[in-house]
Amino acid sequence: MKKVLIIGPFPDPITGVSLANKVVKEALDENPNFNSDFINTSYTKFDEKLGTFSFKKLFFYLIFNIKLYKVFINDVIYITPGQTFYGVLKYANFILISHLFKKRLVIHIHGNHLNNEYKFLHGFKKKIFHYLLSKANKGIVLSESLKENMLPFIKSKNICVLFNFAEDYLISEDEKICVDELRIIFLSNLMEEKGIIDLLDALNFLEDLKINYKAKIAGNIDKNNESRIKSKLEPLKNTKYIGVVSGIDKKNLLDWANVFILPTYYKMEGQPISIIEAMATKNIIITTKHAGIPDIVKDGLNGYFVDVKSPTGISERLLYLDNNKKEFERIGFYNKNYFKDNFSLLKFKSNIIKILNE
Repeated sequence: MKKVLIIGPFPDPITGVSLANKVVKEALDENPNFNSDFINTSYTKFDEKLGTFSFKKLFFYLIFNIKLYKVFINDVIYITPGQTFYGVLKYANFILISHLFKKRLVIHIHGNHLNNEYKFLHGFKKKIFHYLLSKANKGIVLSESLKENMLPFIKSKNICVLFNFAEDYLISEDEKICVDELRIIFLSNLMEEKGIIDLLDALNFLEDLKINYKAKIAGNIDKNNESRIKSKLEPLKNTKYIGVVSGIDKKNLLDWANVFILPTYYKMEGQPISIIEAMATKNIIITTKHAGIPDIVKDGLNGYFVDVKSPTGISERLLYLDNNKKEFERIGFYNKNYFKDNFSLLKFKSNIIKILNE
């Protein structure tokens, strides 16, 4: 039996990485050939200043190093590090001990910033960054275009592509899609770089034009931007902020909608699980050509691209859909089938087992 130690964030809070780690552990626990353990590195306070140094964070990450002994009693060490210098450095002891004791080290990168971070580092920091990541026996990225994030550190033949997933309970057997009005959702952390301000400005434009729409906004609000976001939300009569949703509440929200919007330019973005969840529930996707998103969204086929930081682009696309409601069914049913073929939970679990078993 192969013993695997998963090191990285787990819910709560719920993020794409923490949810993926939870599912990786489930996949290992369901397989009789594996025995799994984990170290949860989630920093419980939500903020969007990732990669910044603080003494509170330093103390928190020193605490989880107490569990370093777990490396010795496992065969495979699976790590989902951050993509900044400090995001990698905080795993340094686990990486070094794994390498020293010849453990099989697998590093899974959930984003498209790692290579950019490396390019902008200098001197000793750059050398440390390269040294740590080059100790991986295998790298995992979210899509083909994101392989370059691991290429400075390990050979191409040792980099695997593992698409993200959405949980199967989200798939609706209901064959109906609302075609009477725009039903818009934003389902992500309410961070400026996720495009929430741009979306709210676009919705304000729709209200000025008296367009018939409803919108629901779900996710954590970063405290640093809370007053600004709420000031944008308050005047919108047809838009509601509903807080954090999960489980059946998230399914009901996704089933209610027909348009999912994520106009992201988040520097850590990879392949947002929320986009895949929206596909599973027959939503049209409006998003940006950012990170690994163009690997899973094709303009006009299963969604539409808008420019980053473009409330005008978002509103123009929504006006188009309002005048072409037949697109709701054409794209919605395409996305449901596309999801089943590429992003099911079963496929993700099967592929991660193959990678960890190689």
